[in-house]
Amino acid sequence: MTLDPITSAALPQRHGFFTRKGGASSGIFAGLNCGAGSSDQSEAVAINRARVAAAMDVPVDHLVGVHQVHSADVVAVTGPLPVRPHADALVTATPGVALSVLTADCQPVLFADPEAGVIGAAHAGWRGAVDGVLEATVDAMERLGAARARMRAVIGPCISQRAYEVGPEFFETFTTEDPAYSRFFVTGRGDRMLFDLPGFGLHRLRSAGVGQAEWTGHCTYHDPERFFSFRRTTHAGEADYGRLISVIRL
Repeated sequence: MTLDPITSAALPQRHGFFTRKGGASSGIFAGLNCGAGSSDQSEAVAINRARVAAAMDVPVDHLVGVHQVHSADVVAVTGPLPVRPHADALVTATPGVALSVLTADCQPVLFADPEAGVIGAAHAGWRGAVDGVLEATVDAMERLGAARARMRAVIGPCISQRAYEVGPEFFETFTTEDPAYSRFFVTGRGDRMLFDLPGFGLHRLRSAGVGQAEWTGHCTYHDPERFFSFRRTTHAGEADYGRLISVIRL
């Protein structure tokens, strides 16, 4: 089975929000699980990552990523990383380096300033988005010569509002930060609410001055054939879940 990456016309650089199609993993990880931190067989994950690197036309060691910790930390990359630093975003101006992030409901966000030749990739769950990982990625790209007005940012497959049920304490966390954030919530069942993660991400990107920002419109929770989902796995009582990879390179 061939790989099935989702792409956006907004990003002229080679990139892909890879789905679970075309991988070597089996069982609950069936497909293209690229998460070395999962309990999947390491050999299968290595095969999957090699297939992604080949699709991006880079050596495997140039498919770089970080040890994601739901932070606002960003790493500037110039080549292979012998050790994955704790961070949640990467930027580079070096041709031939492919930046990658892993997700399974959180937002994968790919950035580019085509004129400056600067790209970025961010893992933005709700915590990272509130704490400023998207703005930190924009700042790091600027330090490499990008201009935020020229930047393009695309949010890939993530959990949509109709699947993201949260409790009152979650709502309070956001509205304590800014009462206007209440617009990203709608009423659910009982005291539950539904949170618009990609809508919040787009708001943060546009407020940061990014020239063009969009979401691909794909929901990870509601399409099990194409996407892994942490929340769907939790609801199903499964022991673990696969990780999707999103990649951009110059």
